[in-house]
Order: sequence, then C-alpha cells, then structure tokens
Amino acid sequence: MGAIEILKREILSRGKGVLEKIAFRRRRYDGRVQDVCREVYDTGDAASILLYDPARRCILLVRQFRLPVYLATGRESTIETCAGKLEGMEAARRIVMEVEEETGFTIREPKFLFSAFMSPAAYAERISFFSAPYSAADRRSSGGGLYDEGEDIEIVEPGLEEALAMIDRGEIIDAKTIILLQYAKLLGLIERR
Repeated sequence: MGAIEILKREILSRGKGVLEKIAFRRRRYDGRVQDVCREVYDTGDAASILLYDPARRCILLVRQFRLPVYLATGRESTIETCAGKLEGMEAARRIVMEVEEETGFTIREPKFLFSAFMSPAAYAERISFFSAPYSAADRRSSGGGLYDEGEDIEIVEPGLEEALAMIDRGEIIDAKTIILLQYAKLLGLIERR
C-alpha cells in the first residue's frame, strides 16, 4: 500500500461547488495504518490581487456583502482585495477581468506573487496571489461587479498604514486581504505617507 489509498467517494451536494465525503486509508508517520473519513468542499481555484497606486500611495480594496460572514457575525459587508474564481481560465488572465468587473479599472501584466490553500483541512480552493499598480487614469467604468451574480461592490482606497490599522480594529477580517497587506508591508511595496 502507498501512503494513501482512497476507499470511497460520495458526492453530498453539487451547487456552487462540490461537497464530497471521502473515506481513505493512510499510513501514519509512525507506520500504523488508519482509516479516516473527511468532507471536502471544492469551489474551484481563485485569484486575488493587491492593487496599489504609487503616486497617491494608496491601495484599492472592495467592500461587499458576504453571506457566511453575515450569518456568523451579523456584519453586512467585508473589505477585501479584488478576487474571483478562475472558472477554467489562467489565473493572470482571469484576475485582469475580475479587476475590471469589480473595480472598473484596467490593469496590465499583474505580477504573480505566490499561491496558497486558504483552509486546507476542508477546502480544495487554491488562490493565486498577484499585485499590480493602477492609477486614476486606468478607470474605464464604474465597476461594482456583476448584477446577475448578486455582486454589489464599492471601492475603498486607504493608504497601506490605514489598511493595516483596519486589521487591528477588526474592520478587515478576510484572510487573503490580510496576507496581501502584510506582504506589501514586508516588501515595502508602498511608501509611507
């Protein structure tokens, strides 16, 4: 037996993603064999981007409604980096389209930073993280997201220090956004005002 053997897979739900119950046998690090059952939710891979305006020394975030956050906390919106599902597309191409849909800005050549699983114990989603500069001159439309998908998005443009303070105050609670903001601080992506 290899280290892992899939014993059974059962689809529990198919909607925006696939929720699957998977039974598997795994050889533990101590050599013992153990049968385990887990549920895995696969909503597809995604991309997220930190947009920054070097001239104005600000970043572009979006405010939108998220049902799971509302159900857990009563919050009517979250502040996040622009992001979206890949839907079979290459990540860099998809994030350019997502930026225009959500923010109304056109960007070129987003810089790939890294990819990561956000909650690997139960979710199969892998996010590709990017950064790109933008300027007021890059605005092509009002953005706001796709009405047909229930998106209702507003733009927020704080400086990096203000965005980091928003994390401290509990105003930014989205993991991908916190990661990208900390990454920007670590690399000195945006100079302090």
